[in-house]
Amino acid sequence: MSEGKPVIGILGGTGGLGTGLARRWLQAGYQVIIGTRDADKGLSAVADLQRVMAERGVGPVEVSALDYAGTASAADIVVLSVPFSHQADVLTSVREQLQGKVLVDTTVPLRPPKVSLVQLPESGSAGQIAQDLLGEGVHVVSAFQNVPAPRLKEDAPLECDVLVCGNNKDARAQVIRLVEAAGMRGLHAGQINNAAAVEALTSVLIFINRQFNSHAGIGITGLDA
Repeated sequence: MSEGKPVIGILGGTGGLGTGLARRWLQAGYQVIIGTRDADKGLSAVADLQRVMAERGVGPVEVSALDYAGTASAADIVVLSVPFSHQADVLTSVREQLQGKVLVDTTVPLRPPKVSLVQLPESGSAGQIAQDLLGEGVHVVSAFQNVPAPRLKEDAPLECDVLVCGNNKDARAQVIRLVEAAGMRGLHAGQINNAAAVEALTSVLIFINRQFNSHAGIGITGLDA
């Protein structure tokens, strides 16, 4: 761990959301492992992250790239950032390595080409699919679905609330700390069942962002803190 912080592994860490989160957690002093099936893409992502951190005057940073199994084994907290169509296959491949850990599922059940139309799976949500697939030995926490990925790469706080759902309160609290480290506000939003509402909001936001040519997120009003 970096200064007592958990090591974060990002499965699908070369994509837009994964790259943006990696930048923010590295800047906050976390060790990050980029999980990828393409070794060349992994090395390129690591080099890019090192370059960006150096340009920001942050460093040296602890960042590396491994395959999915290696990432899931080495990390304390694992983040899944892959398209919905790959979710089940990726989680099945690392099910053993994830036992006893927190899995942060950022998956949104988008079905191209109608990604601005809410189309939830029969199980209710991608988060529920992950929990059912991995079993009770893994604490699945659903989060980051409503975050504008392009803005994560900016070197500035992001005015965006992150709704955090999961069956284990301590696991949700761990993820909220990661949300705050990434410059946003995390809010307990109930058990994994509630992930259905959060995931559905992503299609609504896609529609809104297309209408206004924006990268909007969500904000919860009326809270004291």
